[in-house]
Amino acid sequence: MRREQEDGIVTGTGSLGEPANETAAPLAQATCGTVRGRHRRGIELFAGIPYAEPPVGERRFAAPIPHEPWDGVRDALRFGKAAPQLPGEGLTNQVPVPWDEDCLTLNVVTPAADDARRPVYVWIHGGAYQHGQGATPWYDGTSFATRGDIVVVTINYRLGALGFCHLSPHLGDRFASAGVNGFLDQLAALEWVRDNIAAFGGDPDRVTVGGESAGAFSVCNVLASPHAAGLVHRAIAQSGAAHNTHDPESGKEISAQFLAALGEPDATELLEIGADRILEAQQQVIVERSARPAHGPEPFYPVWGHEALPRAPHELIADGAGSEVALLTGTNEDEMALWGVTGLSEDRVHRYTARMSPDADAVLACYRQRLSDVEPGWVACAIGTDRVFRIPAVRLAENRHANGAATWMYRFSWDSRAFDGQFGAAHALEIPFTFNTLDGPGTDAFLGEGPRPDALAETMHGAWIAFICDGDPSTPTLGDWPPYEPDHRLVMNLDDECDLLADPESDERDIWEGVVS
Repeated sequence: MRREQEDGIVTGTGSLGEPANETAAPLAQATCGTVRGRHRRGIELFAGIPYAEPPVGERRFAAPIPHEPWDGVRDALRFGKAAPQLPGEGLTNQVPVPWDEDCLTLNVVTPAADDARRPVYVWIHGGAYQHGQGATPWYDGTSFATRGDIVVVTINYRLGALGFCHLSPHLGDRFASAGVNGFLDQLAALEWVRDNIAAFGGDPDRVTVGGESAGAFSVCNVLASPHAAGLVHRAIAQSGAAHNTHDPESGKEISAQFLAALGEPDATELLEIGADRILEAQQQVIVERSARPAHGPEPFYPVWGHEALPRAPHELIADGAGSEVALLTGTNEDEMALWGVTGLSEDRVHRYTARMSPDADAVLACYRQRLSDVEPGWVACAIGTDRVFRIPAVRLAENRHANGAATWMYRFSWDSRAFDGQFGAAHALEIPFTFNTLDGPGTDAFLGEGPRPDALAETMHGAWIAFICDGDPSTPTLGDWPPYEPDHRLVMNLDDECDLLADPESDERDIWEGVVS
């Protein structure tokens, strides 16, 4: 028998080979019915399990509802299709993926579908709320299962205008949840985990929710939401904090542009327009708004004001929401390098900085003290990385500390050798380190030539396992990793050599006081 027939073949779109021995396939009894998975590389995989009814037809722009039960045994052998999306411009999401509005599925990787009640890691993918899917090979939970005895769940949720468009001010209460439907999908998936994961060998009382970028924003929304009480017990937010939502007025303005791009359809017409046309109108709004000078979240991000997110998440967290949940969070040193650092003039960097701060000259002078000899693009990268990612993460940790919540912080500083050294420690690069998937498809293109940094991946993966299992990322390799608190501001630097940093780049942190709340 060929090896790939035994293990299954994971492709870039997440499809699987046929099961080698169908009669020996693992079974699990979910609340909706029995599902049949498959054995793969020492674990059991159940793919494409629906956790809610398809959001199609009359259910488009409606809140998710539980899936109807099925008779017999349902095959869970192939990943479900992604949510509707266009290819993006970033280096990590340029390839088109198969998608369908019937997208509310999740995947379970488990050591065994038994009654062992293992820790559970639920992963919410990133992609600016416009791209991505749970089947991405970087998110393969096999190593968590085999090395950490952890059950891993990855999910799909509605994206873009179909998931985050505040339509109710224009089309009425029928669309009351439309500004947060993608978030409600995530909560529905977590409710499915609570009700079903014991049948897959997991413990519903030891659930960690994690995510990167928009997935990390989503994790913070979970911490903030009154509807998430009891669903999660630990959280991991990689490169994303609690500052990326729209207020209802902004959401109303964005949805007006969206409806105008569609030709002002009424409610009935909106439910009948093809998904391709929805995506075209969505992209038109994104392009139109990108030319505006004001800095803020992109269109089609969650809109607070719904009962699941009644106020801005950072305000809810500052008032104590989610304080009972331990949090591991951090950022990459060169987040903005994902979008390019070459070819920027000093004048363009000044205009870029002015979009983020009312005192661009002071900000530039501050960063130039440390970065006096680098090209302008790297200065812009440092400023954007702090304004968009690091400082909101610091504010999140500060707000949680004020409420007695435990938070650990890291900085990922490993420099990629790819793209002639112009990638640095860019946004999303840490993901295959945390999942221990450096051998995944396409990862080498982002690492560059040279020895694979397996030692750092082992170290980071071990810390993530420790946190998921015990609520503390300290390990024998890293040593003691204290929680973050404002007196010392200890941050674990994750690089070929890992060490604790005390208040790194404090002057640059201080320059944002009063700008990022």
